[in-house]
Amino acid sequence: MQERCAIMRTEGDVAKRLRRGSAKSLCVGSNPTVASRGGVSLPFCSAFLGVILMDIKRIDKYIFSIKGKNVDAIVFTDQETVNDPEFREALQQIVNVTHMPGIVAALAMPDIHWGYGFPIGGVGVFDAKNGVISPGGIGFDINCGVRLMLTSLSFEEVKPHLRKLVEAIYESVPVGVGASGALKVSEKTLRKVCIEGAHWAVDNGYGLKEDLERIEDTGRLSPANPDHVSSKAFERGLDELNTLGAGNHFIEIQKVERIYDPTVAEAFGLFEGQVAISVHCGSRGFGHQIATDYIQIMRDKLAQHNKDLPDKQLINAPFDHPIGQQYFSAMNCAANYAFANRQMIGHAVRTIFLKIFPAARVWLLYDVAHNIAKVETYNGRRLIIHRKGATRSLGPNNPLLQDIYRSVGQPVLIPGSMGSASYVLVGTKKAEELSYGSTAHGAGRTVGRRAALRSLSYEEVLRELKEKGIEVMSKGKKTLVEEAPETYKDVDRVVEIVDQVGLSKKVARLIPLGVVKG
Repeated sequence: MQERCAIMRTEGDVAKRLRRGSAKSLCVGSNPTVASRGGVSLPFCSAFLGVILMDIKRIDKYIFSIKGKNVDAIVFTDQETVNDPEFREALQQIVNVTHMPGIVAALAMPDIHWGYGFPIGGVGVFDAKNGVISPGGIGFDINCGVRLMLTSLSFEEVKPHLRKLVEAIYESVPVGVGASGALKVSEKTLRKVCIEGAHWAVDNGYGLKEDLERIEDTGRLSPANPDHVSSKAFERGLDELNTLGAGNHFIEIQKVERIYDPTVAEAFGLFEGQVAISVHCGSRGFGHQIATDYIQIMRDKLAQHNKDLPDKQLINAPFDHPIGQQYFSAMNCAANYAFANRQMIGHAVRTIFLKIFPAARVWLLYDVAHNIAKVETYNGRRLIIHRKGATRSLGPNNPLLQDIYRSVGQPVLIPGSMGSASYVLVGTKKAEELSYGSTAHGAGRTVGRRAALRSLSYEEVLRELKEKGIEVMSKGKKTLVEEAPETYKDVDRVVEIVDQVGLSKKVARLIPLGVVKG
C-alpha cells in the first residue's frame, strides 16, 4: 500500500496559509488541484515546509517515506503525528539528515520530537568508510540510557514501606542540576572509568560481576582513549559519578501490571505484581562537555567539509578522519562514564532495598543506551549507526547479544513519562531488517519545558500524581512541572506502533509506585 498523506486537513486551509505567507506544513490530499505561492505551482500531493517541498508517502499503516536528498527518510509513526504541525520541525530534521555524506538510512521512531541537529527519536546510518560521525546525531547527554532492576518482592510486600524507600533513595543518590556526589574521584581514576566503564564500578565494589552480562556491550565500549577528552570535561566529571542529574532523569519504583508474552517474561524473570526499579540517566556534565568540545573543533577545523549542510547543527567529521576517530573515542569515554554511573546508582538502590528486605533478591534485567553511535555490520556492510533517543533492538541469536539473552532476544526498555506506564519489550529480527536493529526509547516530548511552566502548576502536578497513589520526591518544583505527564506523548501509543510494526514486541507493562526526580 502506498498513498500520499495529509499534513493538514483541507485545501482551504492550505490556500489560506499560502495567501498569508505563513505556510509551514501544508495539506497533501490526493486531489489533483494545484495551489501556488509566489508564482510557483504546488500540487496538493506535496507539503510545503518553509521553502522546502516535503513529499510524504504512506508506505504502510505506521510507515511513512519522506523524499530526501541522498536517500528518502523513513518515519515509523501514525497519521496523527504526520498531520500534527507540532512535529513539522522534527520531520524536517530527519529529512536534513539525508543530505549528509555517506548516508545509508535516515529513520525516525514514533517518539520523534525536535532536537539539536537530529530529531530525538532519530537514527542515522552511515557507511563507516565514506560516511560521517555527528555529535548532533548522538546528543549532548552521551549514553543517556535506562536500566531495569527486578526484585523477588510483590507490591503487597512493598506497599507499607514505599514512602520509606523513596525517601532513602532520594537521600542516597544526589539529584538535581549540578548535583555532585559524596564520591569525588581523581583524574587518574576517572581515566580508568573512561576505559573500563561499568567494569570499573563492579571492580570497586559497586554491584556484582553477574550485572555485567546484563548490560549492553557489558558496559564497556572501545576504543576509549581518555587522551581525547579535554581537561574541562575531566573537571566536570570528577564529582558527578553516582548522581542522577535533573530534566527527564529519574529513579522509579514500579509494579509489573500486565504480562503480554508469558514465555519471554519467564525468560526475563518477570511476573505480575512484581516490584521493579528503573533508573534513567546518562553521562552528566562530562558527556555534555565532550559534545560541546567536539562541535567547536569540527566548526574550527572542518568548516570546508561542512559548508553545504542544510543545518549547521548537523556539524560532523568524516568517520575515518582523525577528528572523527578522536570524537568517537571521546564519545565512548563518556558512554563508559554513563555505564559506570548507572551501575553505581543501581548498587545504591539495591543496597537500600536489601536493608529493608534482607531476604529479598534484587537483580539487573538490562541496561541499554539510547544516545550513542556504534559500528555495526548489516548485510556485510560496516556502518556507523547513530541512535539519538532510540534504543537498540536485537533479535534472537544476534552475535552482539550476551549468552544470557541470545536465545530469546534483547530486553528493550521503553520508559514512559513521570506518572505513566513503562514497558519491557523484546528485540526482533524484523527490527534488524527494517530499522538496523533500532526501536523507540520513550514517550517523546510534545510540550516544551517553558510552555509547561506557563500552563501547569507544581500543586496541580503533585496532586495528580498523589491521586494515582504515586509517592514523589523532587529537588525542585520546576523540574516536576516540566516533566508532567501532559508534556509527553502517550507511551501506550508509541509502544503499540513499534509492536505492530515489529521493531520490538511487548512483553510487560509496568506502572509507577514511587518517583525520585532532580
